[in-house]
Amino acid sequence: MRRAPALTVLLGTVFLDMLGLGLIVPALMTSITEDAAAAVFWSGLLGSVYGLLQFVVSPLLGRLSDRHGRRPVLLASLTCLGVDWLAHAASPSPWALLVFHAAAGACAATYTVVNAYIADVTEPGARAQAYGLIGAAFGLGFVAGPVLGGLLGAVDVRLPFVAAAVLCFANAAYGWLVLPESRPGDPSTPVTLRLANPIGAIAAVLRRPVLGHLARARFCADVARMTHQSTWTFYLTHQFAFSTTQIGLVLAVSALAGVVYQARAVGPVVRRLGDKRAAVAGSLLGLVSLFGTAFVSVPWLLYLMCAVGVLGSLAGAAAQSWISRSVRADEQGAVQGALTGIGAVAETVVPVTAGVAFGWALTYASAGLVYLGAAVFAAGSALLLAATPDVAPRAVE
Repeated sequence: MRRAPALTVLLGTVFLDMLGLGLIVPALMTSITEDAAAAVFWSGLLGSVYGLLQFVVSPLLGRLSDRHGRRPVLLASLTCLGVDWLAHAASPSPWALLVFHAAAGACAATYTVVNAYIADVTEPGARAQAYGLIGAAFGLGFVAGPVLGGLLGAVDVRLPFVAAAVLCFANAAYGWLVLPESRPGDPSTPVTLRLANPIGAIAAVLRRPVLGHLARARFCADVARMTHQSTWTFYLTHQFAFSTTQIGLVLAVSALAGVVYQARAVGPVVRRLGDKRAAVAGSLLGLVSLFGTAFVSVPWLLYLMCAVGVLGSLAGAAAQSWISRSVRADEQGAVQGALTGIGAVAETVVPVTAGVAFGWALTYASAGLVYLGAAVFAAGSALLLAATPDVAPRAVE
């Protein structure tokens, strides 16, 4: 990828988006409500609203970046996110925190613009490596969020949000100095309610023959991933009686291994296999990991399934590279926005659904049943990818 300083800003943006998700909002909510039951209710509501606003705003941000350029949309969103984290720190009531967290979800939809920027400035053959780096930043933010929230939250429950705001402002300021525009905006790009609303944007993507298959595969993969993430801690506690320290160690090691793998190995692997074969292979590895996890009974097998899951993470970068090759340059933002919206649907609905299913499985079946369900969606993703022709970009028009 060209323009190393630009890549730093993009990686920092994705890192900050994930960092915000890991901050200890429940601790702040408990401090505000002074009631544990109310804090649980409000925290769950905050999580759903965060995903809902990403769903609503992502297509609009993508369309605006096609019309006005990636740079102003990205930097304005980063600046607004910094202001919003400061508002979190000053929130006097649950309702205020709900409003500000909804706004944070909207601002954190910058993942859309980052993916479009990568497609603008990276040659098709090198995109998987760039998206692998984005995945690595995603994983680092996943690890750093709880760490930063825990360390600073022990001093003051509002301090992590101040720190997140400072990081956002620093990245935005650096971006204003070094981030070039990846492609000039096109004033003729329409920004209408029909095209910029999430339902219309997603429907437009699903109607396209190749892109529709890739979007459906992406949704199935997101459902499988979110099912795993939502129930992982509870599964380890039930199945292996792991302590919080052991769970944290497993999460941290898995995430860091994924970071190293995506940053160093995904690009060369995808270049060797090609986007389609790498995406299918990664999906199959993810399927094996989820299916095996449903039946593991000893820790060493669990660690083996975690390792297989890390290897399967190449599917995301390969599929993203494939998608970026399947659309025109002037519609990258719109398409990436629709795809982010599809992912936001999974992030909004799956945690609640998976939690209910896991509770039912504990009572009436086996805890691993939820992972079998996730494996079914992973299989669906692999089948859709395998059935999709790898055609030239303009053949999807």
